[in-house]
Amino acid sequence: MPQELTSYVAGRWHKGTESPQRLTDASTEEVLATVGSGGIDFGEVLAYAHKKGGPALRAMSFAARGEMLQAASKAIHAYREELLDISAANAGTTRGDGKFDIDGATATLSAYGYVGKKLGDRTFLSDGDGIQLGRTARWWGQHVYVPRLGAAVHINAFNFPAWNMLEKAACAWLAGVPVIEKPGTPTAMVAWRIAQILTESGVLPEGAFQMVVGSTGDLLDRLRAQDGVAFTGSSWTARKLRATPAIIEHAVRFNGEADSLNSAILGPDLDEGDESWRLFIRNVALDMRQKTGQKCTAVRRILVPTDRMAAVREALVGELSGIVAGDPRADGTTMGPLASENQLKSVREGIDRFAGSLTTVMGGSAPVHDKGWFVAPTLFEAANADVDVVHEHEVFGPVATLLPYDGSPEEAARLVARGDGSLVTSLYTDDATWMERAVLGLAPWNGRVWIGTAKCAEQTMPPGTVLANMIHGGPGRAGGGEELGGERGLLFYMQRTAVQGFKGHLDPAFGRPGEVTTA
Repeated sequence: MPQELTSYVAGRWHKGTESPQRLTDASTEEVLATVGSGGIDFGEVLAYAHKKGGPALRAMSFAARGEMLQAASKAIHAYREELLDISAANAGTTRGDGKFDIDGATATLSAYGYVGKKLGDRTFLSDGDGIQLGRTARWWGQHVYVPRLGAAVHINAFNFPAWNMLEKAACAWLAGVPVIEKPGTPTAMVAWRIAQILTESGVLPEGAFQMVVGSTGDLLDRLRAQDGVAFTGSSWTARKLRATPAIIEHAVRFNGEADSLNSAILGPDLDEGDESWRLFIRNVALDMRQKTGQKCTAVRRILVPTDRMAAVREALVGELSGIVAGDPRADGTTMGPLASENQLKSVREGIDRFAGSLTTVMGGSAPVHDKGWFVAPTLFEAANADVDVVHEHEVFGPVATLLPYDGSPEEAARLVARGDGSLVTSLYTDDATWMERAVLGLAPWNGRVWIGTAKCAEQTMPPGTVLANMIHGGPGRAGGGEELGGERGLLFYMQRTAVQGFKGHLDPAFGRPGEVTTA
């Protein structure tokens, strides 16, 4: 019998009343679970967060909240093997891909636990130094951050059910704000099991965490000025949610992190055999294989100097040909299926769309196995780097396109900008002057620029890795939002207020600069 996933709201588990949605084993198509949120009183959910969870969190210091996050991390980590098994079945992840999600989640919780300890026994943050406002220092100003008094509604994508949920929650909880979580439905089994672990552990104050599996009903219509929404998913859905009348009318904070057309750029100084060249080939292939290409940070556009195209094509085909797509629980599998039947349909349609304008180097939309949501790693090549489809449409799977460019950083930046905003662009070069010009051209269109060079090749993490102490987000198509970044991740959930008064009063109360500095 399929497992029935229930929502955890207002301190109890709620069984949905409507016709349930089915969740499947991504490799076998077996129905594993059903979800539904019908019958939930979302007014009660919001009030429970406001009246129960918020006051309990705000009564704790940053240090106490940090200890809470580390306890939550340990509680989840104790069930790591069970969560990896669930991820393999419901999300189709290999063991390595499952660890990328689940270990990333617990590591982020732990990292923010250390941030809390560093911030200490306070409940607010001083933003920089105080400012003299009058002819003497008596009349003084100080900016402070305090927790907002609402709830954080987190609407997350299917591709990282653990990390996506807990990286947002870590920032909200440390800021002192309760969370109402809505996981991506196709892979909700991982998030739901984590919700069980957290509620049973007792490490969170009551009301600090609620989870809705299925539709959020009229929840967004009930939000007001102190509430916030953090969303990860498609750019189309982000636009739709951002336009919710209540969000517009009450200036509800909205943070969007959307899919984007990320790029990898090979510098003209690199040749076959160079360490940075090899790093480029390995990382591009990894981005196409890892999570079956279902990463918001995955490379979609591969920019290569025209005279290096043949060599890069050959090297990538060799790397990608070794990928074995199959059931992630089977020996020898290196890439699992897509997460759902809808994903398979969308990726196949995207591949066929690209095939009409591009040269197919390898792969395609043909079935890989009789059962499951499988697709082959697919590499395209464009004769003209300005072909519109590559810069306008993302295929959210193991799909990328080789694009020739003239080798100049200005041309590379122009092509990247055609994607209208990205989460990350990776560039590979050992030429410091070329690198500087490229970074300055790329930065306005990217949340992050990752640089691969021989000097740090052995130490670097792949560009698709999102770190707790660096920001994650990007302009334009990438959602226009920003998450993580150490202490910066708390600021979305806090109100910055300018306090003006007598320096002798303000300094002892609020004048402890250096905890957060935003320039």
